[in-house]
Amino acid sequence: MVLYAKDIVESDFISLTPDTSALEAAKLMKEKKHGFAIIIKDGKPYGIVTEWDYLSKIVAEGKSAATVNLKEIMTENLVTVQGNLGIDAVSKLMAEKGIRRILVMERDRLVGVITSKTILSRLEEYINRVSAQIARLQSPF
Repeated sequence: MVLYAKDIVESDFISLTPDTSALEAAKLMKEKKHGFAIIIKDGKPYGIVTEWDYLSKIVAEGKSAATVNLKEIMTENLVTVQGNLGIDAVSKLMAEKGIRRILVMERDRLVGVITSKTILSRLEEYINRVSAQIARLQSPF
């Protein structure tokens, strides 16, 4: 029993354009209780902005979020996986890259995001399902 990226992907994420102001994005992120936003350009994922980007590239540099656009603070080198990749491989890739969010694609279309929080919350459920299946297989009845 393998749990795949497509099984745990979160399709509720914020997507914004590169020219959106950091202040506008922060307000939306606060409202939706998200710690990141995906930047979309020409209909495709182009970058990601996280709470760390705000801290290190705006606050720590004394800039105003009202005058900074997301394209100035986003990370462009997105890490993506296909929906048929196992959760173990997704977790390993996230650990190797030192990231907490990974984009899940189906062909060239963004279907959602997996966060480290998503993996942790689904891990207990997955372990319980596997344990139950093992117990059924070992039962003499």
